[in-house]
Amino acid sequence: MITADDFPRIYWGKSRGHRVVGVPEPATPLLLTVEPDIGGEVPAAGTICGTRPVDVKVKMHKAANLCGEIEAKAVSKAVKSRRGQGKSMIDREAAWCLLTEFTQSESLRKHALAVEACMRACARKLAPGSGSSGTSELGLSEEDLWGIVGLIHDFDYEKYPSLEDHPYKGNEILKQRGWPEVITRAIMSHAEYSGVTRDSPMEKALFACDELAGFITAVALIKPGKSLAEVDAKSVRKRMKDKAFARKVNRDDILKGAADLGVDLDDHIAFCIGALQGVADKLGLDGSAART
Repeated sequence: MITADDFPRIYWGKSRGHRVVGVPEPATPLLLTVEPDIGGEVPAAGTICGTRPVDVKVKMHKAANLCGEIEAKAVSKAVKSRRGQGKSMIDREAAWCLLTEFTQSESLRKHALAVEACMRACARKLAPGSGSSGTSELGLSEEDLWGIVGLIHDFDYEKYPSLEDHPYKGNEILKQRGWPEVITRAIMSHAEYSGVTRDSPMEKALFACDELAGFITAVALIKPGKSLAEVDAKSVRKRMKDKAFARKVNRDDILKGAADLGVDLDDHIAFCIGALQGVADKLGLDGSAART
């Protein structure tokens, strides 16, 4: 009988039964990269990216330590220019920087991309251009906000995987860096044990997509071509009945997620499969793995 542990390329986690593609690798040193919007050589994820979005001084202190006063002044000028142009410091780029600052594992990054894809699809379906989540104040579209929440919902998990720490440590980090409550609350609500209720459509969607995205990934990996094109709702439901398959996945969470979102489970599964197929190449589930 095939069990979840028979798949070496799936990391199953230890706290909430996270299911993502690949095996976590050791952390690697941060590199200096060039950020197009700022210009010049600036610190990567651990410094400019992911710091307090509205506090230029924090950015400057970190930049000065690595790049010197000249680079710091250049970054300061560029950041002020960006703010003057009305560009939000909370955006997809900042979210990706935050994720990669704390998450070195390719598997966890792919899981984040999977949940992001599902969340963006949910936003287009459930809240197209509504602005109901407070997006106008952030300068984001509804789709971008929902996608960012999906992308960073587990950003602290690799460093703080225990039930005592995740997502609490991440919540502290986000608050210290000035991320808005609409994002921090949604991330806290996706953990059943946090005690934070899921009230908004975005919060309910995150819970409904998180577990399911991981389970769909596991189903794709056992297909001959290791491709999402081979997965449909029927095959996912069949595997859900097999308690030995991905046994750490709480089937009740998947059922509850769809019910709370007010959608039919089969429809929701098919919907998320479609969303994941759109980023199959980024997830390594486009069939290329089976051809190599």
